[in-house]
Amino acid sequence: MFFDVNDDVASVLVFDVGVALTFIVFSRIADRERLADRILFGSAAILSLVLYISWRWLDTLPDLEITGSSLWAYFYFTFETVSVVYGLGSIFILFRMSDWTREADDAQEELKALGTYPSVDVFICTYNEPINILEKSVISARSMDYPRFKIYVCDDTRRPQIKDYCARVGVNYITRPDNGHAKAGNLNNALALTNSAGNSSDLIMVLDADFAPQENFLMRVTGLFRNGEIGLVQTPQFYFNSDPIQHNLGISSSFVDDQRVFFDTFQPAKDAAGCAFCVGTSFVVRRSLLNEMGGFPHEALSEDMLLTYRLMERGYVTRWLNEKLSVGLSAEGIPEYITQRTRWCLGTIQIGLLKDGPLWRGRFTLTQRLHYIHGLLSWLSKPFILCMLFAPSIYWLFDVSAIQADELVFMKYGISALFVFWSYSSWISGRRTLPLFTEVTHAITALPVTITLCQAIRKPFGRPFKVTEKGGDRSTIRIHAPTAIFFGLVTLLSAFSVVTTVFAWSSPTEFSERDCMNLVWSAFSMLIAFVSLLVCIELPRFGQEELIKVHMRSSHRAKGTIREIRIDALSTQNALIEGLNLSGAEDEAVFISGVGWVRIESEMSMPPNWFRIVPNFQQHNDILHTLFRKAPDNVAKTGMLGKSMIGLCRRALFG
Repeated sequence: MFFDVNDDVASVLVFDVGVALTFIVFSRIADRERLADRILFGSAAILSLVLYISWRWLDTLPDLEITGSSLWAYFYFTFETVSVVYGLGSIFILFRMSDWTREADDAQEELKALGTYPSVDVFICTYNEPINILEKSVISARSMDYPRFKIYVCDDTRRPQIKDYCARVGVNYITRPDNGHAKAGNLNNALALTNSAGNSSDLIMVLDADFAPQENFLMRVTGLFRNGEIGLVQTPQFYFNSDPIQHNLGISSSFVDDQRVFFDTFQPAKDAAGCAFCVGTSFVVRRSLLNEMGGFPHEALSEDMLLTYRLMERGYVTRWLNEKLSVGLSAEGIPEYITQRTRWCLGTIQIGLLKDGPLWRGRFTLTQRLHYIHGLLSWLSKPFILCMLFAPSIYWLFDVSAIQADELVFMKYGISALFVFWSYSSWISGRRTLPLFTEVTHAITALPVTITLCQAIRKPFGRPFKVTEKGGDRSTIRIHAPTAIFFGLVTLLSAFSVVTTVFAWSSPTEFSERDCMNLVWSAFSMLIAFVSLLVCIELPRFGQEELIKVHMRSSHRAKGTIREIRIDALSTQNALIEGLNLSGAEDEAVFISGVGWVRIESEMSMPPNWFRIVPNFQQHNDILHTLFRKAPDNVAKTGMLGKSMIGLCRRALFG
């Protein structure tokens, strides 16, 4: 052990700062693409976590007794250990990474050289999404640069307007009389109908209704199936709108959505071990394997992940092609965000509990089982966030400490390990994580996921599939009351416990080291809870259509005069053009490359520099094609802590 009993607070702080600076510097000079650097940095993070949790196990736990103090200490330590084990597993997984870009290049060239292309049926799954959501997927899919594919819109709500729309744009429409087995049932209905058509395709591409593939999607993906071991090729999910955390904190340009770490970092690492899995949209699978398995599996809510495990036990691989080949609509509100995560959590649990699942049965390798357990631990670690939020208040109100240890030793083991892990996480993810903000993304779902875990103990199966709502009017402020009340109570409880302790008449003139540690802890818990509360107060989103950044040179026409302008952002309804003043002329229009002259108007209710455009039907579709033929970059790619903190302060102070 590296602890010296003669250490004081100043020397420990110097040690912690030294550790932080050392690894920050290392993260600047190390190359995460280099195996040796990943192993070196990862090993340092593993060592710090192992030292910390070993110290906690050996030196800090009281005797196990049936008392509140003892039980709380063990309860806290149990979930802390789950989180540390999950972190250790993550680091081991991230030692390796895959990159199939060159293989995709070679396969694409081979396809072109041979001139033989596998046929593809594109299934676009829709439940209740409005046409302005669905059309992005349909028009973009229809515009893919590939010689052999058919599009089928699989409508599970039997809407005449969707059928009419499909006929108008020239794609096939499929529906069914009921909604049995939810999305899996919808896909299986389309699979059966296209099988019986007599000219079924070699491959099936699956898109959610809000995902727009770029024009080279199939050319990049289908060639990879020349490897007979590949059963499914999955591409990442990217989003063209900010998620509720980014939007409500005003940090869309400086903080990435929480899914980026999973898609951009974890899935390539899992793929290197042959354990990447399907994520439900923007993937292509062999039809023959689906027919062999009896269709898309429906025994769990996460039918996509289960599909990968059904392929695994037959010896087939899910290949992760880590390229931005499609963009979709992220959950726009906190209720939808929470619904999504709790469904994924329960679906993961259900897969493990199946009689042929990867938890303890089924025909799976040890590596495949361990990767499943790692995914399960990501959900089982959520209760620890609640423990951290409430621990300091429990200390102040009941004089019961979650960590019964020498505070200086905790600072040396715990704080240094935290700094190392923060540095490592930011480095290995390519600055896709940020202290505080990443903690807030986990805190937002901690309570509902914990409730879901408790419900799964009693009844893991039988809950209905809940579709993530997309689209709709979001022009007013919304407050998600249950989550807001919870974080409001945590904030007030932390503040109350500190204020009553520090300013009470009976408060000591000098605080102990344990008191000081819990004061800092209370402040951090209060900060996380307060920022999470801000996230629950959802800011308006103007317009039904998200503006896509384009920075396009254009022209403005009015009264026969044409002058150059620049369109900074565009949708099928609006355009963002700085410095443009409309004259109200009848011929007033803007020229959009690939679309033509489009009529333009202004409205008093619109934000500055926003203008209404009025395209005809063909122009409307051409705008969609222009915007999504190549996946747009509409939100941040990497995190910027300073800019995010400025955005947070602005949001907290000015709303």
